[in-house]
Amino acid sequence: MRTVFVFPAVERPETIASLDRHLNQQRHPWTLDGNLYIDIDDKQTGCLFSDWDPDDVTVLEAAVEYHPTWAVQIDISGRIDATAEVHQMIALLLERGGVAIDDYSAHPWTLQEIQSGTVIDGLRFFEFRAYYELNRETGLS
Repeated sequence: MRTVFVFPAVERPETIASLDRHLNQQRHPWTLDGNLYIDIDDKQTGCLFSDWDPDDVTVLEAAVEYHPTWAVQIDISGRIDATAEVHQMIALLLERGGVAIDDYSAHPWTLQEIQSGTVIDGLRFFEFRAYYELNRETGLS
């Protein structure tokens, strides 16, 4: 399972309403094509940031200019590519700003960076194949 965390610039109720509209007849959690599992993660449950490196949280806080207390968590089945589906959800969730973080980089990605194919530390957003190739070559896999 791969994971993307999305920190939209809009409030939580607006994000939930948007997910309800676009993934109708579903609610907490939502699914997209049976391959993306989408839910809200927050500090109240004790899960958000529980396994994050403190430096990664600091980088996120600098990018959004506050300490987030909730995020949209997208879990992606490892059985499929799902790049197009992830990009579709990111475009929906970040249309009014915010950032997303994938499993492959601590960089907080903006929608503009994702859509333009920006490369940070040798990777684009959610570029899992290149990540594994880079780490295989350096012996870190």
